[in-house]
Amino acid sequence: MSHPLVTDRDRIRRARLSVSGVFALHGAVSGSFVTRIPWLKEHLDLSTAQLGLALAFPALGAALTMPLASGVMHRLGARAAVRWLLMLWTAALALPMLAPNLAALCGLLLVYGAASGMADVVMNAQGVDVEREHGRSIMSGLHGLWSAGALLGSAVGVGAVGLGADARVHLPLAALVLTVTALPVCRGLLDVRATPDEEPPPRFALPPRSALLIGAVGMCAILAEGGSMDWSGVYLRDLAGASEAVAAASYTAFACTMAVARLAGDAAVRRLGPVRTVRTSGVLALAGGLLVVTARVPAQGIAGFALLGIGIAVVIPLAFAAAGRSGPNPSQAIAGVATVTYTTGLIAPTLIGMIGEVASLRASFALVTASLTVLVLGAGVLGGRAPREPVAADPATARGEGRRVRKSA
Repeated sequence: MSHPLVTDRDRIRRARLSVSGVFALHGAVSGSFVTRIPWLKEHLDLSTAQLGLALAFPALGAALTMPLASGVMHRLGARAAVRWLLMLWTAALALPMLAPNLAALCGLLLVYGAASGMADVVMNAQGVDVEREHGRSIMSGLHGLWSAGALLGSAVGVGAVGLGADARVHLPLAALVLTVTALPVCRGLLDVRATPDEEPPPRFALPPRSALLIGAVGMCAILAEGGSMDWSGVYLRDLAGASEAVAAASYTAFACTMAVARLAGDAAVRRLGPVRTVRTSGVLALAGGLLVVTARVPAQGIAGFALLGIGIAVVIPLAFAAAGRSGPNPSQAIAGVATVTYTTGLIAPTLIGMIGEVASLRASFALVTASLTVLVLGAGVLGGRAPREPVAADPATARGEGRRVRKSA
């Protein structure tokens, strides 16, 4: 079983700051994009079902490429893999707004999702490495910073919508700023590398068994998260009479409460444990889903999406943390959980759109709300060993920048 060895405290502190910045930048891309989904629908004259089809392609691209991430990390090392895949993801933000029609939009969103998924796997693997060396739970806080980045990106997007800025100017400019920022942010990351005698992972690594049950619980949270991210603006505009700016702000409310809950999540996990934390927050998510389904005015809908954000906030971070502790290859297990959850993300937008076309988006969110009961009942699989306590550093190892070593189990 492999363990990255802890070196000096300053290096771990720098690594935590760097990985925090990586999560924030990754979230800023998502938050920027979702505020422009209503613009895409109107600009390309898409029906609800067509938009749902297009929104399946980011998750498809992610699901297809996530199993490749372990191989990228093995070849490049952890630091370089995070740096280049993050920069690819931030640059991809400019792509969707360039689409002239539905077919082109689907293709561009496929590339956009592929970049997102691979960056997601390697940054979570880096987070697990830093958490292990730090010796205490930090994954919820890292995902809280992802949500904070998404909040910042969405806030800028809402401002751009309010000012009437063209999405074809707003998002390419945001992509440029985020890509330039990514390079210095990644400098302090742990450069975890395989030992020379370590066998490379398969080119396309299937999810290990240990990841499947964990991923099943994550599926419920990602269904609610993906539905809220992709459809909250359209839902409030079409069903609750919200203006374009208010509809864009609905995701901001969701991202804000999710960010706060995730930033507080590590303290809750240390006090209650992962299982009780998820079950308690799942009840809040159910309440939020009921508010959304029964909303007739924008204020109630925004309140419902805010409660959903609180309720599902810690589930995905705890799923990735549990995956990182579930086997000898953290990046492969994380890729497995991510593939399962992103496959749900692949199905969810299309499913919500199809139900919305046949019945209504209200019925779609009723399905999302019902799925949250499974999250509450299945929370037990997220329990497990806490991060191991840091060990004294070997000066020779300290010069090796956190190199992985293989130990017999």
